[in-house]
Amino acid sequence: MIRFISSTWEKFKEYIVLVVLIIISLALLSQNNSQGIQKVRAVAFGSFASVTSVFSDIFNISNLKKENEELRRTNAEIMLQLSRLRESAIVNDDLKGLLALKDSTKYPLIIASIISKSLSKSQGTVTLNVGSSSGVKPGMPVITDKGIAGIIFSVSANYSIARTLNNVDLNLTVKCERTRENAVMKWKGDRLVMINVPKTFGLKKGDRIVTSEISSIVPVPIPVGIVAEIGNVEMGIFNEVTIQPFVDFQKVENVFVLGLVKSKEIDDIEFNFLNKR
Repeated sequence: MIRFISSTWEKFKEYIVLVVLIIISLALLSQNNSQGIQKVRAVAFGSFASVTSVFSDIFNISNLKKENEELRRTNAEIMLQLSRLRESAIVNDDLKGLLALKDSTKYPLIIASIISKSLSKSQGTVTLNVGSSSGVKPGMPVITDKGIAGIIFSVSANYSIARTLNNVDLNLTVKCERTRENAVMKWKGDRLVMINVPKTFGLKKGDRIVTSEISSIVPVPIPVGIVAEIGNVEMGIFNEVTIQPFVDFQKVENVFVLGLVKSKEIDDIEFNFLNKR
């Protein structure tokens, strides 16, 4: 212990003496009441207070910066949690609608998810995570709880590609639910239309459109959309009816493949014929 004290004294004796002298000086200054000493004391303590204030501000700024970083981190974590909760709620609502559809229908439904989309102006397609191993075949409709989304046209063992309604290569026979009148529906690159609709047809804006039972592709009536506009073609005897589809192709993620084709022979012949016209 004595050796440690001696070694410390040898190394720091100048600093120790300086600190002791400063303490003695401050003590003497505090005891002296002369006017000159009071001025020196005031200046000394003022300078000490200023220096202390500067260092205090520096430490406070550093602490505030750390607190600000922690708050930003906490806000970011909360934002991510809220985003996950909102996404879960949206997916939950979507899946609840699909489950309600599955529970209410007697038709075979194959659960599928969209794993990629190609939503160009003329060639809208989606890739599904189900294929022939799940019973998917070309010509089967792809649907949601809101209506038809497209038709399967290419299948591998574990994946399949469907043409959406926003695809110029897909033509469907549809009908007005109210008037029971049929027409061919196709995508024109910017809108979905029923073409060559006779002006004698009694379609009105707001009428529901469903797939027709006379379609060689879709075997059952499935909701398509509503009549948004009836365009009068000046030359000729036909109207062009614009359809607003029920399915939002930008947002849809979970779907069903309706496990039915109207006929294997029809699928081989008429499905290919309709979609190559």
